[in-house]
Amino acid sequence: MATCREGTPQWKTTIIVSTSLQSHEIIRMLNAQQHRIRFSDSVHPGAFIFPLSGTAFLMVDAQDLPEPSEESGVFERIKKFVQVHRNCFLLLRSPFKGKKELETLTVIQNRFFGSNLRILPVQNTDEIVKGMLTIAKATSKPHVDSIRDRISLARAHIIESSPVWEMLRDMLQNQVSVAQ
Repeated sequence: MATCREGTPQWKTTIIVSTSLQSHEIIRMLNAQQHRIRFSDSVHPGAFIFPLSGTAFLMVDAQDLPEPSEESGVFERIKKFVQVHRNCFLLLRSPFKGKKELETLTVIQNRFFGSNLRILPVQNTDEIVKGMLTIAKATSKPHVDSIRDRISLARAHIIESSPVWEMLRDMLQNQVSVAQ
């Protein structure tokens, strides 16, 4: 992720953040990792946008959500966020220790089923930062290409060393030798 290993440069990116989060602990953590933070009034309150990876995150506290039977402006905010951002994630902040938290998660999943919203349950600011940066890095252009190349190499290696392919090669060689 954004930690520096020997010989590996630290990954840094630009993040556009809602001005409502200017004094939030997450901003201090991102600044400490030397990411470029840009604040904007035009971004949804509670939102983080990673323009280089095309991902957007909306942070919602589970306590802000209504009871399952109630309506709330939070659902409307999530709906607008999903309409604006193609690749979006909901950072649902909650301890997830009881039945109420799981019911809340289920209500959100059911409400936005079939949309492009992915829900990332998080418990603290460390998990929020780690989750956002992991997803943003994995979906940013140079890293996507690198991941795709590694998957292709692994796939080719698996195919080459597969016993099924060896059996098919042997069968083909036997057919060729019988035909001659």
